[in-house]
Formats: sequence, structure tokens, C-alpha cells
Amino acid sequence: MENLRLLPAYYLLNLLGLLMLVGCTIDKAEPGGTDLPNRYDDSKNLRVATTTSLYDTGLWDQIEHIFENQYQLDVEFITGGSGKAIQLGESGDTDMITIHDYFREQAFISNGYGNSRAPFAYNYFLIVGPENDPAMIRDMDAVSAFTKIIEKGKENPASVRFASRGDESGTHSREMQLWEKAGHKYDDVRNSGRWYIEAGTGMGALLILSDDESAYTLTDIGTYLVYKDKLRLVPLVDSGEDLLNIYSAITINPSRHQNVKTNLSEIFIDFLISDETQRFIASFGMDQYGTSIFSPVSDLKNK
Repeated sequence: MENLRLLPAYYLLNLLGLLMLVGCTIDKAEPGGTDLPNRYDDSKNLRVATTTSLYDTGLWDQIEHIFENQYQLDVEFITGGSGKAIQLGESGDTDMITIHDYFREQAFISNGYGNSRAPFAYNYFLIVGPENDPAMIRDMDAVSAFTKIIEKGKENPASVRFASRGDESGTHSREMQLWEKAGHKYDDVRNSGRWYIEAGTGMGALLILSDDESAYTLTDIGTYLVYKDKLRLVPLVDSGEDLLNIYSAITINPSRHQNVKTNLSEIFIDFLISDETQRFIASFGMDQYGTSIFSPVSDLKNK
């Protein structure tokens, strides 16, 4: 009988112990967990899938610092090229995208994945190559240069080569457009001989590869300036409408993905196109390279 009277107290003690154990477990974060800030207040974390050139040039590092201090919000940049950014936008794994691929931007919006497009900066692509310029494209327009490169590459693949991103990035997309304008289907180009190198790499790695192979390539001017001191490649074609490179921000459509933070994306876009940030973009790179890497989109509107 005495044991029976003690039984409820025994269970009570065990129950209290279990509750204490559970209480100690709840809300205890793993040391060094990278998702700790999101776990506490994810509502203040903005995810931006971006093309690599904006990140590799250091622009996003500076923008992130200014924006976070001004708005007390956290920005997480996910880099991987315009193609990867679009994929993340379609799957709802980012709140917004910043890319440089006009036709795919329009398709992204018309297919219901994105809201309106907000251009915020621009620069130009370059065709760079060996100083001795074996295909003789110096100062040509971009389409004529591509025509000459494929002609000379087929004739003499040991001397004239072209290296491609081959990764569905914005730069790769522009390259494919230039081949089409030059009268060549891209599949025919990429299968036309060993003069054409399809690398499947980011821009920085491609510049190093092109330099090693003494090959021509298409690059954004910003990444070229960052890597310039490591390269023998020189700009050979650097102007013309076909090389204009506009960067745009697009918020993800919340009717497609209810988890996206449209309000934070709109705050970030308003910040990007503000007069103060546009002035910062215009000056970015001047101290280090003697020229700005990007131009504010307001300059383009005034042309």
C-alpha cells in the first residue's frame, strides 16, 4: 500500500524532469549555425539572387554595408550568374533577382514569375584577346568581330581561339545573341571545332583560362578591371549598342510564391535607384581603377 501511495509522486517527478529536459532543448541553437539570424527574425532578412559581376567587382559588398546600416535589415546575396538567379526566382528560393539579360528578364515577367523590371546601373561588355590580335578585330563593331573570329578560328584553330562562359549566364546569353547576329546558329558554333572552348565557368575563371589559352572572350568591363593586372589580354572591341550591358532588379511575384518578402525587395529597389545610391554607383571603382566600373541608369536615360 505504501508503494502505491508513492507511485503518483514518482510519475510527477519524472514528468517534471521531462519538461525540464524539453525546456532546455527548445530554442537552443547549435554553435556556429549559419542560419541563426534567420531563425530569430527572418522577416528582416532579404535574399537577393544575383549575377556574379555585381558581386565579384565588390559593388554588392559596399551596397550591403550602406543599406544594412541605413535600414537595419540583413541582405543575403546568392551568386551564380543570371541563369542561376532566374532559376532561384522561378522556384521562390529568393526574394528578388538582379541580373543583366534583357530578353530573359522580359520572359521572367511575362511568365508570371516577376513583377516590374527596375534598371539601376549599366556598363559595357568588352571583347578581349591577345595583344597581337591574330584575328585582326581591333576597333571593329562587335558583330563584325565575331564574324572574323569564327572565320579565322576555323582556318587556323591553333592561333585563333574563343573561350565561352557556356553557363547560361547573362554574358553567355549576350555571346549567343552576337553569334546569331553574325549569321551563325549557336549549336553550329559550339560544335564547329577546337577553336571554340566552352568552359562552363564564372567570369573571373574564364578570363584566366582565356589568358592561358591566348583566346578571345566576351567579358563585362567590371570583372575585366578587377582581373586586369593578372592578365595579358587587352580590350579590342569596347563600344557599340550590341555591347551595352544593363543591370536590372526584379521582385518575385508573391502570387506565385507567398513566402517572398516583396516589401523588403521594394525597399531595396527604391534604395538602388535613389539619387544618393546612383551617385555612389557612378563613383564606384574610381579610386582603385581610375574609372567607374558601373554607370548610374540615370545617365542612360539622359542619352
